[in-house]
Amino acid sequence: MAEADRGARPDMPTPPGRRPRKAAPARQPLTQELVVDTAIRVLDAEGLEAVTMRRVAQELGTGPASLYAHVSSKEELRELMLDRVAAEIRLPVPDPARWQEQLKELAREIRRVYTSHRDIAVVSMALIPTGPHLLDVAEAQLALMHAGGVPKRIAGLAVSTLGMFLDADAIEDTLHHAKTPAGAGDPWTYFQEYLNQIREYFAALPKDRYPTVSGMVDELTAEDGDGRFEFGLDMLVRGIASYAAEASRPAGDDG
Repeated sequence: MAEADRGARPDMPTPPGRRPRKAAPARQPLTQELVVDTAIRVLDAEGLEAVTMRRVAQELGTGPASLYAHVSSKEELRELMLDRVAAEIRLPVPDPARWQEQLKELAREIRRVYTSHRDIAVVSMALIPTGPHLLDVAEAQLALMHAGGVPKRIAGLAVSTLGMFLDADAIEDTLHHAKTPAGAGDPWTYFQEYLNQIREYFAALPKDRYPTVSGMVDELTAEDGDGRFEFGLDMLVRGIASYAAEASRPAGDDG
């Protein structure tokens, strides 16, 4: 007796008493770009500590083991995230006539991008840039200093010093936000209120023990975060420029 053909079956109607089956949505192919994009969404929503291989895998509807075909570790994933974020930084075309202001503008741009992605700047600490977008930023900073006549050795040290300053400022911004109690409103308004309390505390210090601190209450508490950032940036760029001035001074000219 010949066996009946049990190959592909036509679509069957739903039997009485059962729910119609829904076709499963097509899963997007897993790629390194998709993994990094998903990790950045978690970062922006919840912060860097929430970005784990398990959490990213959950967001993608897969298991953590699937991610290791595209990133070798959580550390590599974080570095890839930072490099992707660095792609948002707008880079200048060097103008020797205004290289100092351009260096400041680039620093402000880096600060803007980093602080828009929660505490991503934590990844930048103690990291030597190797990703293409981070190297683009370093290239732009070095090119600006080169256009200004900054000696190579000084430029090499300065790009690292600028990086530490920008990382620290961005991380401090994140910490201020984290310390703001729920329901307290704008973090900087809350910080200003706290600063007012610090001002009163400094003013009440024993003047015989802290004569200088108690005598500089306004100066110590006057500037907000932006003002302090601009001061630090100006101090750094002035210092870098002084080396360019020394390099351009004729031999034997003591100025």
